[in-house]
Amino acid sequence: MYKIQKNVQITLEDFGQPMGLSLNPNNRWVKKAELVPWLELESEYAKKFKNKKGNVAKPLRMALSSLLIQREYNFSDEEIVLQI
Repeated sequence: MYKIQKNVQITLEDFGQPMGLSLNPNNRWVKKAELVPWLELESEYAKKFKNKKGNVAKPLRMALSSLLIQREYNFSDEEIVLQI
């Protein structure tokens, strides 16, 4: 089962931290995230989960981002979980 995320990803301007920290728009991960057509991919991803019963799958953004980080650093499945 998959539930399409109704809340859209927040923007860099909306990402506020208690001590005034903010994400750098030049950060390589921020730049990579901007290249991904998240809404289109999520629509296709959701189609893969036809069963309406059982646990809800993790959001596409979490799943795909984890795989991208895993590939970038050549982490094992166990290591990517520990790193994230």
